[in-house]
Amino acid sequence: MRVQDIEYRADGIRMVGQYVVDDGSTARRAGVLICHEGPGLTDHTKKIAARLAGLGYAAFALDYHGEGKPLTDLAAVRPRIAAWMADPAGIMARAAAALDVLKAQKEVDPARLAAIGYCFGGTTALELGRQGCDLRAIVGFHSGLATSRPQAAKNIKGKVLVCIGADDPIIPPEQRAAFESEMKAAGIDWRLQLYGGAGHSFTNPAADSRGMQGFFYHAATDRRSWNAMIELFDETLT
Repeated sequence: MRVQDIEYRADGIRMVGQYVVDDGSTARRAGVLICHEGPGLTDHTKKIAARLAGLGYAAFALDYHGEGKPLTDLAAVRPRIAAWMADPAGIMARAAAALDVLKAQKEVDPARLAAIGYCFGGTTALELGRQGCDLRAIVGFHSGLATSRPQAAKNIKGKVLVCIGADDPIIPPEQRAAFESEMKAAGIDWRLQLYGGAGHSFTNPAADSRGMQGFFYHAATDRRSWNAMIELFDETLT
C-alpha cells in the first residue's frame, strides 16, 4: 500500500491531501475522492482512504481547509461552512482542484470516478455533482442536504446515495423532503437511506467525545451505510 501526501493549490490556499493506493498492480482502477467532515482532514478520513484502497480503489482524501491540518476551534469552522453554503464557489474551487489531483494519478481511470463525503464533506460531494463533474457515483454520509442552487441538480451525471440518521439534529425531515423534491425534479437516479437510532457523525468513533447533543457513533449504521456505498460502487464503477 502506498500512502502519499500531495500538495495542491486552490482558491489561493495551499492544500495537502492524502492519496492511498495498492500499487501491487499496474492496472488502472476506479478513483474515489473523499471529502472530510467539517473539522478537517483527520485520521477518520485517512482510515477511510486506506480502507477503500484495500478494496482495490485509488483513494484521495482532499483537504478543504488548507495545510492538511484539521481546525481545532469549531467556532472557526461554522462561519466558513455557512459562507460556502450561501455561495459554493469557494468550496467548489477547492474540491474541483482535488478531483483534478485524483484524475491525474497514473493508477486512476478518469472515466470511473466517485465522490463521497462526511458531514459538510457530503454536502461538498453533492455540490460537485451539481457542478456537472464527471462522477459515476456520489455518496453522502450524515451529509447536509441543503443547497443554494437546487436547480443545478439537473447537472448531476451519476447516481446518488445519501445515508442519514433519523435522529440527526442538523438534518431535519424538512431538509430531507426538500432534497427528495430536488432529485425528483432533476430526474436523478437517487436513493436516500434513513437509519433509525442514528444521529449525526454516526460513522466517526470520535464523535462521542465532542459532547454535542445528537452527535454520536453508531456502529450498526456505520456498517450498513458502508455496505450500501459498496453496493452502489459495484453498480457504477466496475
